[in-house]
Amino acid sequence: MRAYQVVEPNGIEAIQQVELETPTPGPGEILVKMKACSLNYRDLLVANGGYVRNDVRPIIPVSDGAGEVVSVGAGVNGFKPGDRVIGNFFQHWVDGQMGDAGLTSALGGAINGVLADYFILHEEGTVKIPDYLSYAEAATLPCAATTAWHALVDVGGIKPGDTILLLGTGGVSIFGLQLAKAMGAEVIITSSSDEKLARAKAMGADHTINYKTFPDWEQKVLEITQGRGVNNVLEVGGAGTFEKSVASVGVNGTVSVIGILTGLESPTLSLMTIFNLLHIQGVYVGSVAMLKAMVALMEKHQLHPVIDHCYSFSDAMQAYQQLASAGHFGKLVIENDQ
Repeated sequence: MRAYQVVEPNGIEAIQQVELETPTPGPGEILVKMKACSLNYRDLLVANGGYVRNDVRPIIPVSDGAGEVVSVGAGVNGFKPGDRVIGNFFQHWVDGQMGDAGLTSALGGAINGVLADYFILHEEGTVKIPDYLSYAEAATLPCAATTAWHALVDVGGIKPGDTILLLGTGGVSIFGLQLAKAMGAEVIITSSSDEKLARAKAMGADHTINYKTFPDWEQKVLEITQGRGVNNVLEVGGAGTFEKSVASVGVNGTVSVIGILTGLESPTLSLMTIFNLLHIQGVYVGSVAMLKAMVALMEKHQLHPVIDHCYSFSDAMQAYQQLASAGHFGKLVIENDQ
């Protein structure tokens, strides 16, 4: 089969297309023919060698893949050839709190991922695709969408009338917009692009802030909320945005710490964390139970993921380059061209 491998921690240039033997599913495993996969910022970090617990080389990258079951190993009862499936980011985090087994089961980093003609999933880490979603759409769900769900629901306890702050228009934030609106929340979203903000507004965002026009955007958030602050901010920036996020959250609010888009430095802990009794919670994708619950809500509301562009398998490195440029709105998808 065709596959891509990260062979050295030297960035996109170190990803090579290779020919490998098609894997055979072992007990409890499922062999899936890849129909589509999608990229996340994490995939750039893996290629650069800067991702925790992802020092395996060579490794087939990318966590998010959708495909058709080809065969199943011994003991698999819940899936059969022909089923349309996606794999959970953590193959062994089924429910409850994360454990050591879950942490070492991340597709595309700790174990081989999905950027290949065929990939292996564990039965416990596999979820069926609703009929209304295409393979390309389903391939966007395991990382970004589940992360947004984890932050909004399991960490933030979202309820109708809450106000949610989303930073930027990447995958997590756009899924956050769709999910938060479906659950009755008010949404504020930021971007440096008026064009992207207009698109977010058309999707249902209640308020938009251009952080280039308003560099002190936390003050704009407080103005919009009449000084109360938001209930939850999906903090994807890291050290460069953390203090502003903390200043944007109201009393007893939550800062869901998700990403490091502005760099790997540790953020400064503001005294407002104490004075406003804030909850600071790290969010690392999510469990199979979270993915299933999110898929059920999306099916109920017939939510369709936003895909910026689809690339062929042969052009996968172009997708990586586009991801690195950060010019996309929503998700970048790679479709199998064989």
